[in-house]
Amino acid sequence: MRALIALLAGLIFGLGLLLAGMANPAKVLGFLDLTGTWDPSLALVMVSAIAAAILPFSWAKRQKRSLLGEAMQLPQNRVLDRRLIGGSLTFGAGWGIAGICPGPAIVGLGAGFWQAGVFFGAMLTGMILFEVVERFTEKVGMGNATP
Repeated sequence: MRALIALLAGLIFGLGLLLAGMANPAKVLGFLDLTGTWDPSLALVMVSAIAAAILPFSWAKRQKRSLLGEAMQLPQNRVLDRRLIGGSLTFGAGWGIAGICPGPAIVGLGAGFWQAGVFFGAMLTGMILFEVVERFTEKVGMGNATP
């Protein structure tokens, strides 16, 4: 049953990304082009998504179990460290260059956008490189220390 609900949620999410235009790199780049022909429509999508999530997240914070009976697992870390800021900057730069982020990349693959395939390959390469660097830093004793 969990797999069916996850599949349904993923399909609804993907359909929402397609309908909002978030799987179209040209639309995303138009949103990010503040000095050119700025397209503010994706700002409405983001504000709508935040508004729609406020009540469910408020409810979830007070629960010990999810609706499917699983232990509730919400992020607890509130620390802004170098890793979070660096990852955010890397994500933002990639989004600004390609006009695609991970969710829409998967949707874009299914919709036939060739740019999504290029992005997806670069994303997987980045994930593999991250793992290699993490293992190396753990091996040499650098770990995840922040100043």
